[in-house]
Amino acid sequence: MKLETFFEKFDQFADAPDAAAKMRELVLQLAVRGELVPQNPQDEPAAKAIEKIVALNGLGRAAKLFPEEESIELPFAVPVSWKWVRFGDLVRIRTGKLDANAAVEGGAYPFFTCSKTPSQIATYSFDTSAVILAGNGDFNLKSYSGKFDAYQRTYVIEPLGWELGFCFWLVSAQIKRITDNQRGSAIPYLRLGDIADPLVPFPPLAEQKRIVAKVDELMALCDRLEAQQKEREEKHAALARASLARFAEAPTSANLDFIFHPSHDIPPDDLRKSILTLAVQGKLVPQDPTDEPAEEVLARIAATKLRLQKTGEIGKEKPVEPLQTDSLPFEAPDSWRLAKLAELTELITKGSSPKWQGIAYVPESEGILFITSENVGNYVLRKLDDLKYVSKGFNEIEPRSILKRGDILMNLVGASIGRTAVYDLHDGANINQAVALIRLVRETDGVCPRFLLHYLNSPSAIDYMLSSRVVNAQPNISLTDAREFVVPIPPLAEQRRIVAKVEQLMALVGELETQLTASRAAAANLLSALVAELTGTPNNRKISAQPNKGTGRRGRPPKS
Repeated sequence: MKLETFFEKFDQFADAPDAAAKMRELVLQLAVRGELVPQNPQDEPAAKAIEKIVALNGLGRAAKLFPEEESIELPFAVPVSWKWVRFGDLVRIRTGKLDANAAVEGGAYPFFTCSKTPSQIATYSFDTSAVILAGNGDFNLKSYSGKFDAYQRTYVIEPLGWELGFCFWLVSAQIKRITDNQRGSAIPYLRLGDIADPLVPFPPLAEQKRIVAKVDELMALCDRLEAQQKEREEKHAALARASLARFAEAPTSANLDFIFHPSHDIPPDDLRKSILTLAVQGKLVPQDPTDEPAEEVLARIAATKLRLQKTGEIGKEKPVEPLQTDSLPFEAPDSWRLAKLAELTELITKGSSPKWQGIAYVPESEGILFITSENVGNYVLRKLDDLKYVSKGFNEIEPRSILKRGDILMNLVGASIGRTAVYDLHDGANINQAVALIRLVRETDGVCPRFLLHYLNSPSAIDYMLSSRVVNAQPNISLTDAREFVVPIPPLAEQRRIVAKVEQLMALVGELETQLTASRAAAANLLSALVAELTGTPNNRKISAQPNKGTGRRGRPPKS
C-alpha cells in the first residue's frame, strides 16, 4: 500500500482514538526507516558523507559506523546506502547556562527553557542551527536557526554538517528510545549520555533533504485532516445540542428519532442525562387527567406510615420541616406534588464504622456482607468482586441499618456523593457510615422505587443535592439533609409510564453506545492494520561492531 492511499482512507479510521497523532507517528517511523521516499543510487552513500563530516568538523576521530564486528541488535532494517551511527558522534550537544528566571520581557532573542513556548531574553549565547530538547518534564522538542539562549536544563543539539530538519524529525521519531532511561521521581530528567549514546539511522545527505520535504508535506496534510476532523466534530456537537434542545422542548417520537440520527453523534452520557432530566420534569410522557391525583397518593402513604408506626412495625421519626414552595429548581406539571423524602419512607438511616464498634473484618464464610460507598454505583452495586465482610455481631450493634433487597443506598460523602443504587443482594447485610439506607413505604402505597431511583440519579436531583442548601462546608450529606430532600411525585400510574419510557430509551442509548464502541474499535483496528502494512519490516538483525575505542566516554561529542 502507498502512503497516499493510507491518507485517502482517513475518513474510515478518523474515529479511532488519536488518529491524527498516530498518522504523524507513522510518517516519522517511515521517514527514519527509509520507506518514505525512494533511494537514489546516484546519492553519495552515508558512509562517505560521515567521513566528510568528521574531517570538516575536525573531530580528530572517525564516527563509529555499524554494523562491524561486535554483536549489536539494531532496532530495524534500513536501506543499504544508510548507516547506523551513535547519535553523539555526529552532533555537538551543549546545555544552556542560565536560570529560568533570566527571561526578559520584550527581549530581542528567544530564550528556550523546558516550557513548550520560548520566552525572550536581551542577550544570546548561541548563534547556530539546533534541535532544542527539554532536559526534564515532558521532553518537548523545538528547532531554531539564529541567535538565542537556553536554560541550564535544556539541551542544544547541533547537527555537524547535515540537515537540521532531518535531525529534528529523527529525534522526534526516536524520542521514546532517548527517554527510556529517564531519571528522577517527581520530575524526570535526561543526562547527556541518554541523548548521545543511542544508535540512529543516518541516510545520504541528498536523501535527508527529500525526506524533510516529504515529512513537512505530510505533516501539513495531517494538520489539515485534524482541522477538518475538529470542524466536523464541532458541527456534530452543535447539531447534537440542537437535537437535545428540540427533544427537550417537544419530546415527540419524531424528535426522538432526530436525536438518534446517524448524521451526528450525541455522546451517550449526554443522552442519558437529557432523558432523566425530561423524565423527572414531567416532559417525557403525557399527563393523563384520569390518573389518580398525586394528593391521594401522598395521603395514602401518610396513612400507611401512621398505621405501621402505631403497630410498631416501623419506628416513629422526627417530623420534617414544612415544605417550601420554591424547593425545586424546576417547574413540575400541575398534576404532580412535592414531598420530603422522609414523608415517603419507612426508614432513612446509615451504618457505622466497624472500627468504632470494635468489630473485625473476617472471611466471607465467617461473617456478614458489609457494603461501603465504594460498592454504591449509579443504579447498581459495583466492585462485587471485592466485597468486605464483618463479624456477625455488627448486626446486633447496628440493627437499624440491616439491609433488605430493594432498599435504596445513597453515598453521603466524598467524590461519589449522591451516587444512588438499589440493593439487590441477599437480606442481612449492613453498611458503613458513608452510606444512607432509604427504605420506601410499599410501592402499592404510592411511590415506584424505580421512579425514585431515576430521580435521585438525574442531573436535576444531583444539582439540587449538591447545592448549598443541602451540602455542608465539607463534601458530605447528613441524614437530616437526606430526610429533607424534596422529591416530585407524579400520579402512580404516570410514575410507571415514566419508568417504562426511561428504560426503553436507556436501552436504545445502550444499543447506540455499543454501536459507537464497535465503530471506534473497527476504526482503531483498521488504523493498526494499515500502519502494520506500511511499517512491516524484517525482524531485528544481529550484526557486529567494535567498541568505540579512543573516544573517551562512548558517543560523547568533543567539547566546543
